[in-house]
Amino acid sequence: MKLILMSSGLDNEKVKKEFSKLIDGRPSNKKVLIIFGVKTEEEWDYVDESRNELISLGILRDNIIEANISEDISEKNFKEEYDVVYVCGGNTFYILDRLRKTSFDKLIKKLVEENKVYVGVSAGSIIAGPNIEMAEWGSEGDGNEVGLKNLEGFKFTNILFFPHYKNELKKEIDEFQKKTRYKIERFKNGEALIINEKEIKRIR
Repeated sequence: MKLILMSSGLDNEKVKKEFSKLIDGRPSNKKVLIIFGVKTEEEWDYVDESRNELISLGILRDNIIEANISEDISEKNFKEEYDVVYVCGGNTFYILDRLRKTSFDKLIKKLVEENKVYVGVSAGSIIAGPNIEMAEWGSEGDGNEVGLKNLEGFKFTNILFFPHYKNELKKEIDEFQKKTRYKIERFKNGEALIINEKEIKRIR
């Protein structure tokens, strides 16, 4: 299994180097499926940023395939071979709900089983864990606007990834830690968790 779970994207030189390692240092021949749920013009800025970060690492623009799960699409239309699946941020409940309704959750799991690289940003990192219950917690939590009942994550890792962490949130997260049997790992912007088979490292 090859995972890069990030708080804020490929904005850390150390994380960029780890990404290059996971794709064997040959970006120009890698195909990336980038998945996002965009409903407003403002949200496109984040997609543009993610796309540009990939291009800056040597991924060819023509090799970046985009899937907006806010649209009426299905994973059945994305049957190419991908080396990387990149799941952007947003409202965690909405993203997971749309992944299921479009069956992209099945495609993502299939790619990870094939040892392709999974890249998550914010909500995309939370979803990789055992559940997304923590996403609603605290003063800066997401609202469960879609009324999602099944909060089970992809279970690629057994830790709860908390993105955009800052010291002011420590008390809130400490309180939630008492409510869950899973360990919460807190990541500030620019930080990431790298999982390459049995090797696990935190990048600051």
